[in-house]
Amino acid sequence: MSDKLVSLYREKLAREKGTVQKDWGGRVSVALVYPNHYHVAMSNLGFQVVYNLLNRKNEVVAERAFLPDKQELSLHLETGKGLLSLESQSMLCRFDIVAFSLSFENDYPNILKILELARIPLLASDRDNSSPIVMAGGVASFLNPEPLADFFDLFLLGEAEATLDEFMDQFAGVRSISIERKEILRHLARNINSVYIPSFYNIEYNNDGTISSREPLYDFAPEKVKAARLSIEDLPVNFSSILTPETEFADRLLVELGRGCGRSCRFCAAGYVYRPPRQHEESDLLEFFSRKEVKSGSLGLLSASVLDTPGIENVFERILENRCSFSVSSLRADLLTPRILDLLKKGSHKSLAIAPEAGSGRLRRMINKHLSLDQITDAAAMIAKSGSFGVRLYFMIGLPTETYADIDDILNLIKKIRHSIIRESRTRGSIGHIRLSVNCFIPKPFTPFQWFPMEEVSTLKDRQKRLKKGLAKEGGTSVSFDVPKWSYVQTLFSTGDRRVGGILMRVHKSGGNWNLAFRHSDMNPEFFVYRAKGIDEILPWDFIDNGINKEFLKKEYELALREKESSICKLGECKRCGVCE
Repeated sequence: MSDKLVSLYREKLAREKGTVQKDWGGRVSVALVYPNHYHVAMSNLGFQVVYNLLNRKNEVVAERAFLPDKQELSLHLETGKGLLSLESQSMLCRFDIVAFSLSFENDYPNILKILELARIPLLASDRDNSSPIVMAGGVASFLNPEPLADFFDLFLLGEAEATLDEFMDQFAGVRSISIERKEILRHLARNINSVYIPSFYNIEYNNDGTISSREPLYDFAPEKVKAARLSIEDLPVNFSSILTPETEFADRLLVELGRGCGRSCRFCAAGYVYRPPRQHEESDLLEFFSRKEVKSGSLGLLSASVLDTPGIENVFERILENRCSFSVSSLRADLLTPRILDLLKKGSHKSLAIAPEAGSGRLRRMINKHLSLDQITDAAAMIAKSGSFGVRLYFMIGLPTETYADIDDILNLIKKIRHSIIRESRTRGSIGHIRLSVNCFIPKPFTPFQWFPMEEVSTLKDRQKRLKKGLAKEGGTSVSFDVPKWSYVQTLFSTGDRRVGGILMRVHKSGGNWNLAFRHSDMNPEFFVYRAKGIDEILPWDFIDNGINKEFLKKEYELALREKESSICKLGECKRCGVCE
């Protein structure tokens, strides 16, 4: 093994706080893999939570592995060894389990790169008893695992806190008596209702390419696989177990204030698959932020809707009493108050993000945003009056039914916000800058918009040009855009079925040449990306049971077409979506 590679890994470990290193003797070994570089992986709270969950079990040793950066890759190729774990620099092919944490579809090509570097057969069907069990979890896996079906032995669907302990216990039990892969997989399928094993199912297709049937091959393989979730009573206040300067947050402790969102935006997968929304009680958060280990330094507060957290002002106050700085994720414009802005200022927060998503009231009603023009402009004026923050605005283009008039309405809204900021900033003599982030709409499973196609790449490019030209005239703004080509790829993986795996394999074998892979694919990718799905067709992810009634999604889809809003999720007060039944 290269001394340079070992030194590189040890230097990285030396900069971390909270790393767990265990002896392997008698323990189940797990290589926890994030399919991106170290910097990206260690900025992901979910990845860190799973690392902590695994290592708190005495009978398990979990070590991390990542997509190598250029320097690491050259050293790996120089040594001729397989991909190594960070903690003990052990080859991944030696582990009992190689477990991928999947958050984003655009990381999927990296999965095959990592397996190849680790010298693990890419296809599940090619692995024998000497290969580790290759599995995946994470939100992308329980939205739609089918494009990856050929490459994974199993998926563990749902929230890790609800199912990982049981999974490891069952695996350790069967592994102690058998090394036969099929026997291990059969045992897990029989005993854990959130385990999905793609090879246990047969898919048939209609002549038009849609799915005609999906049948279990064995009586112990369920037609529906349950995505596990925890109740709020059992959900801990999660925080990052490892701190390192080599992340987006640079030694900032990340804390999850709650999970899910009840605002019911129709495009947002997190607002549906994490139902019911679960916010930690004020008393629990105040107790957490009174702990010694979080009483100093810098905190990053995470939630789909931070200001919906019960007693959030008191939580901010407690953090400030501890002399901590803190930052928050995107804020609801309709929940901002002068008091909250004052607390954010004292917490050294620098920039506030608001997500109008659409410029026109028509489209905001269509997506169920529950946000009026006055609420948006009043929030911008309030921020400007405070004189303490930069402003970032999030918009989407390519939304269903969008027209060029809706694009012009984004420009009109930005002008109104800009004028509001100028008016409030006049007395200070300095005018705040507006930063825009404009993303492309991606249809997501288990949302009312799952039946819509993505807008064509050429149209998205035209709309980006229209916005860029209009903003150049306005001044005082800067903008960043999604790359439509990568939105196309994300939609392919988000809404495709297991036939998309063939495209992914071609991309890998061609060294990342997407155009070549698309040209030589047996399946036209536009079938998944640009085709509106039939409201009653079998969708690739329909076999996952996350509690959401498909009839409810259909009703929300119909309301969207009528540009009608529906009420937000009110936990315990309704049973519309089916999750709380």
